[in-house]
Amino acid sequence: MICHSCLKIIRNGDFCQKCKKELFDGVSVSKKLPLSKPEFNLIRKEMSGRFSISGVQNKISLSLEGKKFVSMNNNGTYILKPSAERSGLRFEDSMSANEHITMQIARQIFGISTARCALLNFPDGEYAYVTRRFDRKSGHKLRQEDFCQLSDRSEDTHGKNYKYDCSYELVGKILKQYCPAYKIESLKLFSLILFSYLIGNGDLHLKNFSLIESDFKDFILTPAYDLMNTTLHIPNENRTALNIFENYETEHFKTNGFYGREDFLHLSSLYEISLEIAKKIISDLILKESDIYKLINISFLTEDSKLQYCNIVKDRIKALTV
Repeated sequence: MICHSCLKIIRNGDFCQKCKKELFDGVSVSKKLPLSKPEFNLIRKEMSGRFSISGVQNKISLSLEGKKFVSMNNNGTYILKPSAERSGLRFEDSMSANEHITMQIARQIFGISTARCALLNFPDGEYAYVTRRFDRKSGHKLRQEDFCQLSDRSEDTHGKNYKYDCSYELVGKILKQYCPAYKIESLKLFSLILFSYLIGNGDLHLKNFSLIESDFKDFILTPAYDLMNTTLHIPNENRTALNIFENYETEHFKTNGFYGREDFLHLSSLYEISLEIAKKIISDLILKESDIYKLINISFLTEDSKLQYCNIVKDRIKALTV
């Protein structure tokens, strides 16, 4: 058997002891959901207009009562997201498995702090992605703001594309403005942007960056969330959700029409990261190529989507090597 969170081999149950503790406070939770997909859709419809979590994927809020998940209008501690239905996207039945394995690659291989997550099953066997909210602690909601809020961007002020009308250069400036520990957090930010490029995440937009109040009452980056190889489902999308720079193009980009190693090294300098450290971060990603493939191959992706996921990573590694 395999843990439905970390993918490690276990003797019994659906989750290893460590994941059980971190995800469910030690409660023995079954991977089988107590509701069907039609019931999920009904709950989602009833919550329409009241559910506060942003995004376009269908999702509902859950809490644990004993060993059973129950839906919540608010104050839930988990978010449940099935794969999209009739979206017209490639490999749409692998969307939940895609988000799960991408989060595991980030956490296990690259040491990126992420929201804890797992895969559950509807009664018919369909996978659904579940993640534990990190903005809840001892029953209280922690102060958190995403980078759209921090930069006063909304549909009213910047139009429908307000989440994308920005650059990763500006993301660094927002971080520096609001984060006293900028020197440390900028390394995390750079690693997250670089990782997202590596695994084909073309939707790392402004609302995917947030600051949260720490135990010391300052603000730091939240754990990463909503990480997915979006290129797996939308092959012709842009490689990045945002331009890397505000008003600048490297010679590599001018020549090739896509971002590569030179672009990320220049971005690191704008984040006040030394050239030596930036080069090491990029090299570490490339050196772990085989580890990425190993984890992908034991994931819950379909065989075809595993192959395509690996091909996308290979392509991005080439771009980061030149």
